[in-house]
Amino acid sequence: MPSDRTEPDGSGYMTGQLLIAMPQMRDPRFQRSVIYMCVHNEQCAMGLVVNRLVNSLSFPDLLQQLNIDADNLRQTIRVHFGGPVESGRGFVLHSDEFRETGTTIVPGGLALTATIDILKAIAQGQGPRRSMLALGYAGWGPKQLDDELQANAWLSAPADEDIVFDGELDSKWERAMQKIGISAAMLTGLSGDAGHA
Repeated sequence: MPSDRTEPDGSGYMTGQLLIAMPQMRDPRFQRSVIYMCVHNEQCAMGLVVNRLVNSLSFPDLLQQLNIDADNLRQTIRVHFGGPVESGRGFVLHSDEFRETGTTIVPGGLALTATIDILKAIAQGQGPRRSMLALGYAGWGPKQLDDELQANAWLSAPADEDIVFDGELDSKWERAMQKIGISAAMLTGLSGDAGHA
């Protein structure tokens, strides 16, 4: 994943889109998951699951572990399960008006930052307009995601800030499907044996 500010490359890959698990997804980590794709190119793919939470850790607990003052915390932030890779590492997916060193710009008006400074800014009410904090990420090696797409493990849809950022986690999978005019009932019978990010 790029470590400095980058601009979209227009490569035609799924960067900036939603990845939607097919109903037959067998990997329990990704069943009914919606993933915002931060990077997808020849070398790798990386995204954040936007519809699962880490129930064992709150934002104030995380701030305390990082020695960040949470006394004046102005908003409730939930900690999401971003994926099984590097599950102890934090990522903030956010609106792209907030930028700092290390921010990666993703096509479609979003950005990704993985620094303590963004957590401090959020805690002080000076962070991005919209944000989602995730621990871990979903990652694929070269052509691995392409193979899973060919095996009908995933669908893709245009990204939608409400689906990415709103708190209605239980309906995100269905809403992402509806964006492309598909219901889960329509997909019964298609196989999805892949999904091993």
